[in-house]
Amino acid sequence: MIDNKIILLKKILEESIYPVLPVQIITMINAVPLERLKDLTEIRLRINQPLMLVLGNQDIIINPLGKVVLEYNEAYLCSQDDIQRTLQLMSKNSLYAFEHQLKLGFLTIDGGHRIGLTGQAIIDAEKVKTLKSINGLNIRLAREVKGCADQIIPYIITKEGQVLNTLIVSPPRCGKTTILRDLIRQISMGSKMNKGLPVGVVDERSEIAACKSGISTVDLGIRTDVLDSCPKAMGMLMLIRSMSPAVIATDELGRAEDILAVREALNAGVSVITTVHSKDLSELLHRPNVRELVESKYFHRYILLSDSPRIGTIKKIIDSSNNKILWEGAKNVEINR
Repeated sequence: MIDNKIILLKKILEESIYPVLPVQIITMINAVPLERLKDLTEIRLRINQPLMLVLGNQDIIINPLGKVVLEYNEAYLCSQDDIQRTLQLMSKNSLYAFEHQLKLGFLTIDGGHRIGLTGQAIIDAEKVKTLKSINGLNIRLAREVKGCADQIIPYIITKEGQVLNTLIVSPPRCGKTTILRDLIRQISMGSKMNKGLPVGVVDERSEIAACKSGISTVDLGIRTDVLDSCPKAMGMLMLIRSMSPAVIATDELGRAEDILAVREALNAGVSVITTVHSKDLSELLHRPNVRELVESKYFHRYILLSDSPRIGTIKKIIDSSNNKILWEGAKNVEINR
């Protein structure tokens, strides 16, 4: 039986990841059976440290022949040249062109895969101007999984077809962007629950739509408009004024100006679906910017994600009006619309 996860991984590696890796790194990863790698989420390169492959909740290291080893002294150690060559390939030998992304600590490559970077921060006026002397790379694989939001849709759309304001609460590496993508697609395309609605996406980090030359490389539906590389607060207001969205979707809420823009969108009658990094709602209350939205019940639904037993697990769906749990684990508690 053909494993679709393996087919998808092979496609991602060959089309997006291998083109930005040095040949010797590709050769080592290729030597690991795809069956072993099917849950691959990250490839980590650190100078003078083992080449590390993150598989869901665990990581493995490999030797120069691509064999999985347990001892660090047997593993392939990434060199400064490995890092430099990868940066050259990612930036097509023009790292200067990515200066805006560098100061944010990441690059986004074709397919929406984000490359996190560490190194020496250059500070100007108390802000990071850029990074230099890069010493570590974290290649995070993005996946387009159609249907992964099927379980959520019935809880965030009313009988009248209105999309409820929804906050996806998730620790890092739990699949929130993948689920957000599919929610956008389904709302835009329409379903048994709703007619297709115009959706505006503010993709500040170029991760949701994975735009290349301004054009989305993933399927976000036929009624979706994308503002790529635009600050969230500015982008939300631009979309409201110019594109008449019924729904605005964005990722990784956090700054004070983001919160103000969300509030303006909601007051304008536009539904908002967004995400925030947190392990649970109680942790959110310790973050002043987001706390106001939670306490004022601006959002109707909270979707809590987990990486157990696997990345993308929907842990809970909560009705904010009464804190009632509508979904917990694999149990359908109640659809209350």
